[in-house]
Amino acid sequence: DEAYTNIVEGVERNINAMHDRRNQPKVKQKAAEEEQRLRKEKVAKVAALPTPIQDLLRDMIYVQGGTFQMGVEESWKSNAHTVTLDDFKIGKYPVTQAQYQAVMGGNPSYFKGNDKRPVEWVSWHDAQDFIQKLNEITDENFRLSTEAEWEFAARGGTKSKSYKYAGNDALDKVAWYYRNSREKGKDHPNYGTNPVGTKAPNELNIHDMSGNVWEWCEDWYDENYYKNSPENNPKGPISEQKYRVFRGGSWYGSDYNCRVSTRYRAYPGNASVNVGFRLAQTP
Repeated sequence: DEAYTNIVEGVERNINAMHDRRNQPKVKQKAAEEEQRLRKEKVAKVAALPTPIQDLLRDMIYVQGGTFQMGVEESWKSNAHTVTLDDFKIGKYPVTQAQYQAVMGGNPSYFKGNDKRPVEWVSWHDAQDFIQKLNEITDENFRLSTEAEWEFAARGGTKSKSYKYAGNDALDKVAWYYRNSREKGKDHPNYGTNPVGTKAPNELNIHDMSGNVWEWCEDWYDENYYKNSPENNPKGPISEQKYRVFRGGSWYGSDYNCRVSTRYRAYPGNASVNVGFRLAQTP
Protein backbone atom coordinates (compact mmCIF):
# COMPACT_ATOMS: atom_id res chain seq x y z
CA ASP A 1 0.00 0.00 0.00
CA GLU A 2 2.82 2.38 0.84
CA ALA A 3 4.58 1.68 -2.45
CA TYR A 4 1.34 2.17 -4.34
CA THR A 5 0.69 5.47 -2.57
CA ASN A 6 4.20 6.68 -3.45
CA ILE A 7 3.67 5.79 -7.09
CA VAL A 8 0.35 7.65 -7.21
CA GLU A 9 1.84 10.71 -5.53
CA GLY A 10 4.76 10.65 -7.96
CA VAL A 11 2.42 10.49 -10.93
CA GLU A 12 0.39 13.40 -9.53
CA ARG A 13 3.54 15.47 -9.06
CA ASN A 14 4.61 14.78 -12.65
CA ILE A 15 1.16 15.71 -13.96
CA ASN A 16 1.16 18.93 -11.94
CA ALA A 17 4.65 19.76 -13.15
CA MET A 18 3.53 19.23 -16.75
CA HIS A 19 0.56 21.52 -16.20
CA ASP A 20 2.85 24.16 -14.66
CA ARG A 21 5.19 23.98 -17.64
CA ARG A 22 2.29 24.31 -20.06
CA ASN A 23 0.83 27.23 -18.13
CA GLN A 24 4.15 29.01 -17.61
CA PRO A 25 4.09 30.88 -20.97
CA LYS A 26 0.52 32.00 -20.22
CA VAL A 27 1.50 33.23 -16.75
CA LYS A 28 4.48 35.11 -18.17
CA GLN A 29 2.31 36.57 -20.90
CA LYS A 30 -0.27 37.75 -18.37
CA ALA A 31 2.45 39.28 -16.22
CA ALA A 32 3.92 41.06 -19.25
CA GLU A 33 0.47 42.32 -20.26
CA GLU A 34 -0.18 43.60 -16.74
CA GLU A 35 3.20 45.35 -16.68
CA GLN A 36 2.48 46.94 -20.04
CA ARG A 37 -0.97 48.06 -18.83
CA LEU A 38 0.50 49.67 -15.72
CA ARG A 39 3.19 51.35 -17.81
CA LYS A 40 0.56 52.81 -20.15
CA GLU A 41 -1.48 54.03 -17.19
CA LYS A 42 1.58 55.75 -15.74
CA VAL A 43 2.45 57.36 -19.08
CA ALA A 44 -1.13 58.60 -19.42
CA LYS A 45 -1.11 59.94 -15.87
CA VAL A 46 2.16 61.79 -16.43
CA ALA A 47 0.88 63.22 -19.72
CA ALA A 48 -2.10 64.65 -17.84
CA LEU A 49 0.10 66.47 -15.33
CA PRO A 50 0.90 70.19 -15.74
CA THR A 51 3.95 70.80 -17.92
CA PRO A 52 6.14 72.10 -15.06
CA ILE A 53 5.65 68.83 -13.17
CA GLN A 54 6.36 66.81 -16.32
CA ASP A 55 9.59 68.77 -16.68
CA LEU A 56 10.50 67.98 -13.10
CA LEU A 57 9.97 64.24 -13.66
CA ARG A 58 11.99 64.30 -16.85
CA ASP A 59 14.91 66.26 -15.43
CA MET A 60 16.05 63.83 -12.75
CA ILE A 61 19.71 62.89 -13.29
CA TYR A 62 20.85 59.35 -12.50
CA VAL A 63 24.02 59.43 -10.39
CA GLN A 64 26.12 56.29 -10.23
CA GLY A 65 27.31 55.65 -6.70
CA GLY A 66 30.94 55.70 -5.69
CA THR A 67 33.53 56.62 -3.07
CA PHE A 68 34.88 60.15 -2.57
CA GLN A 69 36.61 62.42 -0.10
CA MET A 70 33.94 64.63 1.41
CA GLY A 71 34.87 68.06 2.69
CA VAL A 72 38.30 68.33 1.07
CA GLU A 73 39.29 71.99 0.81
CA GLU A 74 42.15 74.06 2.20
CA SER A 75 40.33 75.12 5.36
CA TRP A 76 38.28 71.94 5.74
CA LYS A 77 41.02 69.30 5.95
CA SER A 78 40.12 68.54 9.56
CA ASN A 79 36.66 67.57 8.32
CA ALA A 80 37.82 65.40 5.40
CA HIS A 81 36.40 61.88 5.48
CA THR A 82 35.78 59.04 3.04
CA VAL A 83 32.18 58.38 2.01
CA THR A 84 30.72 55.65 -0.19
CA LEU A 85 27.26 56.13 -1.71
CA ASP A 86 24.77 53.92 -3.53
CA ASP A 87 23.18 55.06 -6.80
CA PHE A 88 20.61 57.85 -6.57
CA LYS A 89 18.87 60.48 -8.67
CA ILE A 90 19.03 64.24 -8.24
CA GLY A 91 17.33 67.16 -9.96
CA LYS A 92 19.05 68.69 -12.96
CA TYR A 93 17.95 72.09 -11.61
CA PRO A 94 16.66 73.49 -8.33
CA VAL A 95 12.86 73.44 -8.09
CA THR A 96 11.52 76.39 -10.07
CA GLN A 97 8.76 78.82 -9.22
CA ALA A 98 6.62 77.31 -11.99
CA GLN A 99 6.99 73.83 -10.51
CA TYR A 100 6.26 75.00 -6.99
CA GLN A 101 3.20 76.89 -8.21
CA ALA A 102 1.93 73.83 -10.12
CA VAL A 103 2.10 71.65 -7.00
CA MET A 104 1.26 74.04 -4.18
CA GLY A 105 -0.98 76.56 -5.95
CA GLY A 106 1.10 79.55 -4.83
CA ASN A 107 4.51 81.14 -5.22
CA PRO A 108 6.20 82.49 -2.07
CA SER A 109 9.27 83.84 -3.91
CA TYR A 110 10.47 87.42 -3.56
CA PHE A 111 12.08 87.56 -7.01
CA LYS A 112 9.13 87.04 -9.35
CA GLY A 113 8.71 87.95 -13.02
CA ASN A 114 10.21 84.80 -14.54
CA ASP A 115 8.82 81.53 -13.22
CA LYS A 116 11.91 79.62 -14.37
CA ARG A 117 13.79 81.22 -11.50
CA PRO A 118 14.33 78.91 -8.54
CA VAL A 119 11.70 79.12 -5.88
CA GLU A 120 12.96 80.82 -2.71
CA TRP A 121 11.57 82.06 0.56
CA VAL A 122 10.84 78.42 1.39
CA SER A 123 11.73 76.80 4.70
CA TRP A 124 12.88 73.21 5.11
CA HIS A 125 9.35 72.43 6.28
CA ASP A 126 7.92 74.06 3.14
CA ALA A 127 10.15 71.83 1.02
CA GLN A 128 8.85 68.77 2.86
CA ASP A 129 5.25 69.85 2.30
CA PHE A 130 5.97 70.28 -1.40
CA ILE A 131 7.56 66.83 -1.62
CA GLN A 132 4.67 65.14 0.17
CA LYS A 133 2.11 66.69 -2.16
CA LEU A 134 4.24 66.03 -5.25
CA ASN A 135 4.54 62.36 -4.33
CA GLU A 136 0.77 62.13 -3.92
CA ILE A 137 0.28 63.66 -7.36
CA THR A 138 2.89 61.58 -9.18
CA ASP A 139 3.09 58.29 -7.20
CA GLU A 140 6.85 58.86 -7.06
CA ASN A 141 9.31 58.81 -4.15
CA PHE A 142 10.87 62.27 -4.23
CA ARG A 143 12.83 63.52 -1.22
CA LEU A 144 15.61 65.95 -0.40
CA SER A 145 19.13 64.71 -0.99
CA THR A 146 21.35 63.79 1.91
CA GLU A 147 24.25 66.16 2.43
CA ALA A 148 26.65 63.48 1.18
CA GLU A 149 24.61 62.89 -1.98
CA TRP A 150 24.46 66.62 -2.63
CA GLU A 151 28.22 67.07 -2.37
CA PHE A 152 28.99 63.96 -4.45
CA ALA A 153 26.69 65.20 -7.23
CA ALA A 154 28.08 68.75 -7.02
CA ARG A 155 31.62 67.40 -7.37
CA GLY A 156 30.64 65.54 -10.54
CA GLY A 157 30.22 62.06 -9.08
CA THR A 158 32.39 59.39 -10.69
CA LYS A 159 33.14 61.85 -13.53
CA SER A 160 34.59 64.46 -11.18
CA LYS A 161 37.45 66.65 -12.40
CA SER A 162 38.04 67.92 -8.85
CA TYR A 163 36.82 71.45 -9.48
CA LYS A 164 36.49 73.88 -6.60
CA TYR A 165 32.99 74.82 -7.75
CA ALA A 166 30.27 72.68 -9.32
CA GLY A 167 31.54 72.32 -12.89
CA ASN A 168 34.51 74.65 -13.15
CA ASP A 169 37.22 76.51 -11.26
CA ALA A 170 36.05 79.70 -13.00
CA LEU A 171 33.00 80.56 -10.92
CA ASP A 172 31.46 83.02 -13.40
CA LYS A 173 30.97 80.18 -15.88
CA VAL A 174 28.83 78.05 -13.57
CA ALA A 175 27.25 80.27 -10.92
CA TRP A 176 25.21 83.35 -10.11
CA TYR A 177 26.86 84.92 -7.07
CA TYR A 178 27.56 88.35 -5.65
CA ARG A 179 29.98 89.53 -8.36
CA ASN A 180 27.62 88.89 -11.28
CA SER A 181 24.35 89.40 -9.39
CA ARG A 182 24.14 91.24 -6.06
CA GLU A 183 27.06 93.54 -6.86
CA LYS A 184 25.31 94.71 -10.04
CA GLY A 185 22.71 96.58 -8.02
CA LYS A 186 18.94 96.32 -7.79
CA ASP A 187 18.33 97.96 -11.17
CA HIS A 188 20.39 95.37 -13.05
CA PRO A 189 18.47 92.48 -14.74
CA ASN A 190 20.77 89.88 -13.15
CA TYR A 191 20.25 91.14 -9.61
CA GLY A 192 18.75 88.43 -7.41
CA THR A 193 17.97 84.92 -8.55
CA ASN A 194 18.24 84.05 -12.23
CA PRO A 195 16.47 81.44 -14.41
CA VAL A 196 17.86 77.96 -13.78
CA GLY A 197 20.15 76.42 -16.37
CA THR A 198 21.54 79.72 -17.69
CA LYS A 199 25.04 78.86 -16.45
CA ALA A 200 27.13 75.89 -17.58
CA PRO A 201 26.46 72.47 -15.98
CA ASN A 202 28.92 70.31 -14.10
CA GLU A 203 30.37 66.95 -15.20
CA LEU A 204 27.00 65.21 -14.65
CA ASN A 205 25.03 67.83 -16.62
CA ILE A 206 23.58 69.29 -13.40
CA HIS A 207 23.12 73.06 -13.21
CA ASP A 208 23.22 75.69 -10.45
CA MET A 209 24.75 73.56 -7.69
CA SER A 210 27.04 76.51 -7.08
CA GLY A 211 25.23 79.82 -6.66
CA ASN A 212 21.74 81.09 -7.49
CA VAL A 213 20.13 79.68 -4.30
CA TRP A 214 21.36 77.72 -1.33
CA GLU A 215 19.72 74.28 -1.30
CA TRP A 216 18.20 72.51 1.67
CA CYS A 217 19.42 68.98 2.38
CA GLU A 218 17.64 66.32 4.42
CA ASP A 219 20.26 66.18 7.20
CA TRP A 220 20.30 67.75 10.61
CA TYR A 221 23.43 69.88 11.10
CA ASP A 222 25.96 68.47 13.57
CA GLU A 223 29.72 69.06 13.31
CA ASN A 224 30.69 65.99 15.33
CA TYR A 225 28.52 63.73 13.21
CA TYR A 226 29.92 65.26 10.03
CA LYS A 227 33.53 64.63 11.05
CA ASN A 228 32.83 61.06 12.15
CA SER A 229 29.92 60.06 9.94
CA PRO A 230 29.43 56.46 8.78
CA GLU A 231 31.43 55.63 5.68
CA ASN A 232 28.47 54.11 3.83
CA ASN A 233 25.48 56.28 2.87
CA PRO A 234 25.52 58.75 5.81
CA LYS A 235 22.12 60.32 6.37
CA GLY A 236 22.88 62.79 9.14
CA PRO A 237 22.23 62.57 12.87
CA ILE A 238 19.21 60.53 13.95
CA SER A 239 18.51 62.68 16.99
CA GLU A 240 16.92 66.08 16.50
CA GLN A 241 19.28 69.05 16.36
CA LYS A 242 18.69 72.81 16.13
CA TYR A 243 19.50 73.27 12.46
CA ARG A 244 19.15 71.67 9.04
CA VAL A 245 21.92 71.72 6.45
CA PHE A 246 21.91 73.71 3.23
CA ARG A 247 24.61 73.81 0.56
CA GLY A 248 25.82 75.54 -2.60
CA GLY A 249 25.96 79.30 -2.08
CA SER A 250 23.68 81.86 -3.69
CA TRP A 251 23.32 85.00 -5.79
CA TYR A 252 23.88 87.02 -2.62
CA GLY A 253 27.00 85.28 -1.32
CA SER A 254 30.72 85.18 -1.95
CA ASP A 255 32.78 82.81 -4.07
CA TYR A 256 33.78 81.01 -0.86
CA ASN A 257 30.15 80.11 -0.19
CA CYS A 258 29.82 78.60 -3.67
CA ARG A 259 32.54 75.96 -3.16
CA VAL A 260 31.30 72.39 -3.28
CA SER A 261 32.70 71.74 0.20
CA THR A 262 31.11 74.71 1.96
CA ARG A 263 28.26 73.85 4.30
CA TYR A 264 25.88 76.02 6.23
CA ARG A 265 22.88 75.74 8.53
CA ALA A 266 19.58 77.35 9.52
CA TYR A 267 16.53 76.62 11.61
CA PRO A 268 14.21 74.37 9.56
CA GLY A 269 11.41 76.90 9.94
CA ASN A 270 13.46 79.78 8.51
CA ALA A 271 13.01 81.09 4.97
CA SER A 272 15.12 83.49 2.93
CA VAL A 273 15.35 85.14 -0.50
CA ASN A 274 18.49 83.12 -1.19
CA VAL A 275 17.46 79.60 -0.12
CA GLY A 276 15.59 77.04 -2.21
CA PHE A 277 15.83 73.29 -2.72
CA ARG A 278 16.52 70.49 -5.20
CA LEU A 279 14.88 67.07 -5.34
CA ALA A 280 16.42 63.62 -5.07
CA GLN A 281 15.17 60.04 -5.44
CA THR A 282 16.24 56.54 -4.56
CA PRO A 283 16.16 54.53 -7.84
